Amino acid sequence: MFAFLDAQIVHPREGSFHRGDNEGQNHKVAMYRNDIISAAQEHWFLLAASLLPLFLCYSLCLALISPLRSIPGPFVARFTNVWYITRLYRGQFETDALELHKINGPVVRLGPNRYTFTSASALKAIYGPVAASLFPKSPSYRPAAPPDPSKWTLFADEDVQRHAAHRRLFQSAYSMSSLVTYEAYVDECADLFALRLTELGEAAESSNEEHLPPPDIGHWFQCFAFDVIGLITYSRRFGFLDRGDDVGDMIRTIDKEMVYFTLTGVYHSLHKLLFPIRNRIAGSKGTGRTYLLNFTKECIAEHQSRPAAASTEQAEAARAPMDFLSKFFQKHAKDPARFTMYHVLAGCASNIVAGSDTTATSLSGILYHLLKAPGTFARLRAEADQVMKANRASSAGDE
Repeated sequence: MFAFLDAQIVHPREGSFHRGDNEGQNHKVAMYRNDIISAAQEHWFLLAASLLPLFLCYSLCLALISPLRSIPGPFVARFTNVWYITRLYRGQFETDALELHKINGPVVRLGPNRYTFTSASALKAIYGPVAASLFPKSPSYRPAAPPDPSKWTLFADEDVQRHAAHRRLFQSAYSMSSLVTYEAYVDECADLFALRLTELGEAAESSNEEHLPPPDIGHWFQCFAFDVIGLITYSRRFGFLDRGDDVGDMIRTIDKEMVYFTLTGVYHSLHKLLFPIRNRIAGSKGTGRTYLLNFTKECIAEHQSRPAAASTEQAEAARAPMDFLSKFFQKHAKDPARFTMYHVLAGCASNIVAGSDTTATSLSGILYHLLKAPGTFARLRAEADQVMKANRASSAGDE
């Protein structure tokens, strides 16, 4: 607004100003700016108090004329998202949502034009293949990506056609026939994971300390997940299972990113304001995001430095599955204009961010429910023992 005002005052209507005239005009502009800023600072409370009734009237009108006004839910949720964001902030929204559905039925209001569904038919209608054009992603996804529109992500892309085009570029790498080839990588990390748990158990037995806290199995699941995803993406583990620590602060960073995305998604318009501030505060002092990007760039540089023929011969000789980075480079080599280096970087980074968290969460959930059902747990262990015995017998026969 001030730039527009400056242009209107300084620009002459006829002819040109002399230097002294320009200085006088600039001085007037500065005075006007200072007056406006001072007035805003002095009367901000009055401005806020004036805008609040307008906001309340606007919210009330929307609630009254909405064709979905009959959908039940918390009373405050008809007018504002405050109820919803406070429940998200508490970190127990899944239980809050279930309680709401028990009281109000399969469709419940969470805020203005914000609803939650529990029926299977609704799930198919909203997320089914034919529903993409009817239910595109909402602006709540925007905080999951940089505000720069050129830096798209599959997860946050609201453009249905562009999302479909990018998804087609990646989908062959994630086919079931492709994923099953990574079993050897999973086995490698599973063996190391079992070794670490055995070491923790032996250390607890030999320790003289009483009331020794049990190991955090959720943390170790995260270590396992990160190293598995690292292997299938880069053919390199991050080293979580070796150290047992949060390598590069990546676990903590992803947790913080999830919190930011969840909360800011409620008021997505704040993302453009908050994103540069968060980046400036984080800086470049080894944050998880920086570590992951540097690790990815290092793997990309290493891959580019290897001759293609040598890499292919090594992979065939070892009968090792081709990691995602190599698959993405193949796509880039075939059509660099369509599958750019940004696709390579985005695909690898998405693997780590999305794959590690979902894998660790799934494993933790499975173990939790198995512990809650001892009979099922016992049957699973018996089946696993039978498979292990059969594998050992097969290995002995091959020898």
